[in-house]
Amino acid sequence: MTLSISIIIPTLNGEKWLGSLMSSLHEQTLQADEILLVDSGSSDSTLSIARKFGVRIHEIAAKDFDHGGTRTLAAGLVSGDVLVYMTQDAIPTAPDALQRLVQPLAEERIAAAYGRQLPAKDANIFSEHLRLFNYPEQSEIRCWQDKNIYGFKTIFISNSFAAYRRDVLAAHGFFPSKQLFGEDTLTVAKLLENGYCVAYVSEACVWHSHNYSIAQDFKRYFDIGVFHVNQRKQLMKFGGPGGAGRKYVLSELTLLAGRKKYSLLPESVVRNLGKFVAYNLGKHYRKFPRSLARRLSMHRNWWSSI
Repeated sequence: MTLSISIIIPTLNGEKWLGSLMSSLHEQTLQADEILLVDSGSSDSTLSIARKFGVRIHEIAAKDFDHGGTRTLAAGLVSGDVLVYMTQDAIPTAPDALQRLVQPLAEERIAAAYGRQLPAKDANIFSEHLRLFNYPEQSEIRCWQDKNIYGFKTIFISNSFAAYRRDVLAAHGFFPSKQLFGEDTLTVAKLLENGYCVAYVSEACVWHSHNYSIAQDFKRYFDIGVFHVNQRKQLMKFGGPGGAGRKYVLSELTLLAGRKKYSLLPESVVRNLGKFVAYNLGKHYRKFPRSLARRLSMHRNWWSSI
């Protein structure tokens, strides 16, 4: 039986990437039955680019955007058996990326799949390392029983390029709303807990990376700390981080040394020390005034919604 496919892309001022993304999607060997853009108040040419490619557009107010809630809303506006979620700056690297991404969903036990994110051409070495660390060359399938091996990594996924079986996702309430971020991780946690598995498909690739400054990295890790403490009960079912932070730092230092980028070693130390401090501050955010927590966060609007 052939499964219909709906692609869902939240957008906000995405003119830099949208033309390339739409062109790439129209060149895929497996064509989606529909593409829906959910735009939250773009002031650039995002919407005009989308109209040129004939995709559906659903507009919401910027204040109404919610990582989980908006994606759940979008699911109700499309009809595909498979829901493919992307972000506006994730560009498929090959015409078979979509086909490879959804292929594992033919297996009944696999409810979700996500692809490999490769550093974009303008990625600096720190951004490149993050992608290489989180998205290895080897594909894998992870299920509930793997939690003692992978820890938090068991439920790792990214809605920048991910596919879900609609029926299973619907049975689990789609995505949780009012989350700082991590709606995809929490959903996969529920899927695995109920006997399904997630597939990492390294052959399905997109260009996607961010050149975060030291300050932006600090804010991002503050938010990760907030997320981890808020979702501790759910996340600890999967055994904890498992020393991932130490592995990451050693991996980055090894990469810099291997490429003889010795002048960047001090920056690496500062970045990772900042991440460590920010993460631990985030875990104790309840001790701070809300106004301070908001300033330390990358997602400031979220603090007004809780």
